[in-house]
Order: sequence, then structure tokens, then C-alpha cells
Amino acid sequence: MPSPTIDTLDRIVAFLNQIGIATREGEVPADAFLPGVRVHEGGLIFDRAALRWPGDLLHEAGHLAVAPPALRAQLSGDIELPADIPHASEIEATAWAWAALCHLGLEPSILFHEGGYHGRSEGLIRTYSLGVHPGAFGLAQIGLTHAGAANPSSGVPAYPHMTQWLRQA
Repeated sequence: MPSPTIDTLDRIVAFLNQIGIATREGEVPADAFLPGVRVHEGGLIFDRAALRWPGDLLHEAGHLAVAPPALRAQLSGDIELPADIPHASEIEATAWAWAALCHLGLEPSILFHEGGYHGRSEGLIRTYSLGVHPGAFGLAQIGLTHAGAANPSSGVPAYPHMTQWLRQA
């Protein structure tokens, strides 16, 4: 039986590939921004042996997902989108990653692990678990979800349910 970490990683990779974020195993330099993860030409490369936290793939995918499509394919390395692109910041990438985590049915500590988020992982787990969703409004503004309460007349649930996974404009 595979270890939970391998199963979790494989589930994340399959999901990302399914939604259109090309994710593959490959060589990642030791000085990469995150251990074992590299953004390359709008996709993700991971080194299974060096990857410390599979949830880092979700967070980096969040940055790619909220980037405008014309810019997405050009992104490589440490992603920093121009400040003048609305709703494509760290907060939206984190909210996107939380929605993906919920969609996959994974534990919050997979995303908000002890090695990330500048020591604020426990607080972020508490915040998102209590239904406070920083960044969800921005995701709604770019058409990825509905913020606030679910709209019963439309039948579309609200965040963390996503109506689409990649920004279209």
C-alpha cells in the first residue's frame, strides 16, 4: 500500500493536470524558492525526492490559476505578478489553494504546513476552517467562484466550491 504522502502527491498532481495546469516530475534546482517545486512556463515541475510538502504544489498552482491566461504561460521561477493585475495576489492564490484542498478532501495541514506561511499556518487553518475566507471575494471577481452565501435560485454553491479553476480573462 502506498504511503499517504505519495497518495496525496499523486492526487494533487492528477487534479492539477486535469484542470489544465501541466504538472510533471522532473529536476528542480536545490536553490528553488520552495523545496522540490519549480514553476516553469506556466506549469509545475516537482522533484519527488526533494518535495517536502505536497501542498506547496497547490499554492504555486494557485498563483498560476489566478494569473491572466496571456501571462500564465510566460511564468517561470519565483512568481511575482505585476501589482496592477487585480485579484492575482498572494491572498487569491491562497484562497484558490484552500478551495482545491477542500475539493480534494485533504487535511488543512497539507496546505498550511509547519514549514510555510511565516509561522502562521495554525492561524490560517483556524481562519479558513471557521468560514472566514480571505481572498474568496477576489476569486469571485475574476469569475472562479461565488462569494458569500450560496444562491439557492441558481443552484450554485458558494466558495470554497469553484465554478471554474483557471482565470479566463
